[in-house]
Amino acid sequence: MDGGGATGIARRRIGRANHARILKAAERVFAEVGFAGASMAEIAARAKLPKANLHYYFGTKEALYRAVLNDILAVWLGPMDAIRPDSDPAAALTEYVAAKVAASRDRPLASRVFANEVLHGAPQIERFLARELRQLVAEKAAVLEGWIEDGRMAPLDTKHFFFMVWALTQHYADFAVQVRLVLDKKRLERKDWDHVGSEVTRMVLRVAGLAEADRAASVSGRRGAASWAS
Repeated sequence: MDGGGATGIARRRIGRANHARILKAAERVFAEVGFAGASMAEIAARAKLPKANLHYYFGTKEALYRAVLNDILAVWLGPMDAIRPDSDPAAALTEYVAAKVAASRDRPLASRVFANEVLHGAPQIERFLARELRQLVAEKAAVLEGWIEDGRMAPLDTKHFFFMVWALTQHYADFAVQVRLVLDKKRLERKDWDHVGSEVTRMVLRVAGLAEADRAASVSGRRGAASWAS
C-alpha cells in the first residue's frame, strides 16, 4: 500500500490539480453557454483532460454544476465575516466592498454563472438561497441593525442595503461589456479597478451615513471612525 507514501501524496496532488482545472474550465463554459448548453465533452476539452476524468471526479454534469456554484458561493460569502458586532462599521464595510470588487475583477465568469442560475429561477440553489443565504443575510443584517441602534450607522433597511452592495459590485462582472463600451476602454486596467473600488466604497459609506469615515477607514484599517450623526 502506498496511500501514505510518496506515490500516494503525488496522486493526491494530481487529484487536487485536476479537480481545480475542471472547476475552472466548467466555470468558463457554464458562463458562456449556460447549464443547458454546456456539455461534459466541451468542459473536458477546455480542461485538457479526458472526459472520463470529469465523470470520475464529479459523476454528472449536474454534480459538476453544483460544485461550481458551491465554489462561487464560498468565495462570495466568505468576506461577510468582516461584518461583526465589534467591528468598526466604516472599516468593515470598506473591507467587504473591496472583497466584492476583487471578486468581480478576478472571477467575472463566476458572477455570470450565478446570474444565469438566478435568472433561470435558481433550480440548483433555490433551497440554499431560501435557507442558508437567508439566514446569513439575517445574521449580518442584525449586526448592521445593532450599529444603527448604537448610533454608529445611519438608519436604513439593512437587507436592501446588502442588495445594493451586491448590485454595485457585481455589475462590473455581469455587465463588463457595457462598462467597457461606456467608458471607451478595451479592458479595465488595475488603476480602473482601483477607481471602481474607491468610488463604490464612497457610495456605500455615504448611504450608510459614513461618508466622513471612508478615507480614515482606508488608511487606518480598523481604527475607530466617527459616528454617522457627528
